[in-house]
Parts: sequence; structure tokens; C-alpha cells
Amino acid sequence: MVWASRLSRGNMRHLTIGEDVGYVTARAVVFWHLERPVALNIAESPDGSAPSAGPARAIAEYETSSAAVPSAGLPSVSLVICTRDRPRELARCLTSLPEQTYPPQEVIVVDNASVANGTEEICREANVRYVREPRPGLDIARNAGARASSREIVAYTDDDVVLHPWWLERLVGAFDAPEISAVTGLVLPAELATPAQWHFERYWGFGRGFKRTDFDAAFLTANETHGCPTWLIGAGANMAFRRTVFQQIGFFDERLDVGAAGCSGDSEFWHRILCAGGICRYEPSAVAFHYHRRDWRNLRKQIRAYMRGHAAALLVQYERSGRRGNLRRLFISFPNIYARRIVKGLLRNGEVADATMREEIIGLLSGIWFYVRTPRRRKDSAC
Repeated sequence: MVWASRLSRGNMRHLTIGEDVGYVTARAVVFWHLERPVALNIAESPDGSAPSAGPARAIAEYETSSAAVPSAGLPSVSLVICTRDRPRELARCLTSLPEQTYPPQEVIVVDNASVANGTEEICREANVRYVREPRPGLDIARNAGARASSREIVAYTDDDVVLHPWWLERLVGAFDAPEISAVTGLVLPAELATPAQWHFERYWGFGRGFKRTDFDAAFLTANETHGCPTWLIGAGANMAFRRTVFQQIGFFDERLDVGAAGCSGDSEFWHRILCAGGICRYEPSAVAFHYHRRDWRNLRKQIRAYMRGHAAALLVQYERSGRRGNLRRLFISFPNIYARRIVKGLLRNGEVADATMREEIIGLLSGIWFYVRTPRRRKDSAC
């Protein structure tokens, strides 16, 4: 059972998350100052047993977050939640909506080809709009949600997420200039109860720090040589867009993300925004808590899908933009990275002991093959 507590300490509060009785690998403590996250500490257990004694190991430095934004005058919001065969997780996510300091004017749940029943009933009980999308694919569902939306801002979260009460107010409040096309927020672990969850958070976590950052054409140009790392902008579980963006650059590429290539539909879309001259903003005060995969089997499957999607996205980004850094990253940088990891393991232990490298390499290769055998789509961007 995951538990959370908030304790006062002067102007500092902390949220402790991620403890299962009898099965603890880490304890995460999120420090808050003036109701904004400023640091994350984790006490880890190297052998997967109880956390080690002593002070927690800091994995994020203190940085001042941006100033608060008054909720009065904020743009209207359509919140889209895409789900597939996870009614219990969806219900948990929906319970965090009534607590929002700035509630969405419209909530759209896109049921993405669920086989089991229950999703529509949960939506009815929560009094949110239910949209059935029979074609499987997360980007297909995201597009269905965008087309069904009617408000100025289209915000997205996932069914395996719980939202902080100020999440939407802070996310939408970051659209404080017309050139801001997209905003992402901080995604923290909802629990760190198993070794697999701790491994994901340490090496693959969605957190992007505690400082507001704007990504623009200069960021794109500075990373031209080896491909722009648009995944640093944020995570698809915590993002929002102006509705006009879909009119300007098109919708999510349906070849990408879960149900298709496996991932990176969000980062490819951010790449298009940057190519078109827009700005993507990371706003860490918009906080969402994500439930990572609990077991190694599902984690390895997830990592394989991540790398499969990443490889396909790099090829899609090259297809749309002609920027060769995407190809250089895929065909030069990645082989060098894995060669160094293999050599490092052999020199250190005489063997390659890497928890997910096999899945990463298989994922990359399958992503290339997926792109090659998938029909090209019409370019709906000037990128």
C-alpha cells in the first residue's frame, strides 16, 4: 500500500512516498517551499532490501521555482486522459480532479480500444465525457481527444498518474506569452516500492529538475549535430498545448507511441513545434505523480518499447525536417554508446552485466524495422 504524508517544517514541507511494508527499496522525499517542489531526496537500498540508514542521497539540487500565477484570467482547458483496459487506474486518476485549484472546463476520457468493460461506467460516475476510439494507439487516442476538445488549451495526462491539487493551475498559468506553444510539468514517482521501480526512476525517470526552462529554436540549433534531445522537454503524462498548434503543425504522428512504434509521440511533436518556431516550456511547479512498472518483466518490456519508439521517432523527425542529426544519433551515437557500455562492463567485471541493455538494443533495431515497413504519412508540418 502506497502512503503519503505532508509534514510542516517552517516554510518547508515534504512529501514522503513509496513505501510498501516488507518490500521497500527506497524512500523518496519531495521538499516543498511556498507550495512548490524544490528538491527530491532518495534513500536507496543497493541490494533491494530496506533503505540504508543515514541521510538520504540527493538526486536533485535546490533551485528556485518560478513565481505563482493568479488563477483569475487563465485560459479555458480541455483535459484529455487516454486509457485502455485500466479502469482501476483511471478511477484513481479521476479522483484527483475535484481537488484541482483550477478545475478543467472540460474533461475528455478517450477509451482507446479497451476490451474489458468498466471504463464508460467510471466516466459516467465521475461526470466526465467519454469518447470511444476503436483504433488502438496512444497517438491515435491523443488526436481523438484533441479533435473532441473545444477549449483554448488542451492538456494531457495518463491514467497511471495522480495529479497534485495545483497541477492544472500551474500548467496552464505557464502559458503567459503568445509564443509559448506547449508546456510540460514535473513528473515524480508515486511510489518506489520495488527494485524495478527504483531502477526506472534512477535511469529512466520523467523528472526534469526544478527550474523553469524554455526550449526554443536556439535549443534546436545548438543540438543540430547529434539530434535535438527533445525528450528533455518533459513527459507525455504531463503536458498541454494551445489548440491553435494542431491547426499550425498537424496532430500527433500515429506511427509513434504505445500501440504503434512504442514511444516518443510526444517528443516528436515537440520537435515539430521547435522547427516551426514555437517555444516549449518546462514548468516544474505543475506536478504529477506517476506509478512506474512494479516488476522487471514489465519494466524490460517498457524499455524495449521506449527505445523502439525513440528509433522510429528519430527517423520520423528526419523525414519531416531533413535534419541529419537525427540519423547521426541513431546510426553513430547509439552504437558508440553501447560499445562503451559493453567494454566498460568487460573491464570492470569480465562480463557485461547491464539490467536493460539487451532490451535497449533490440528496441532500437526493431524501431528501425518498424519505420521501414510502415507506410509514410503525409507531411502535415512545415518543419
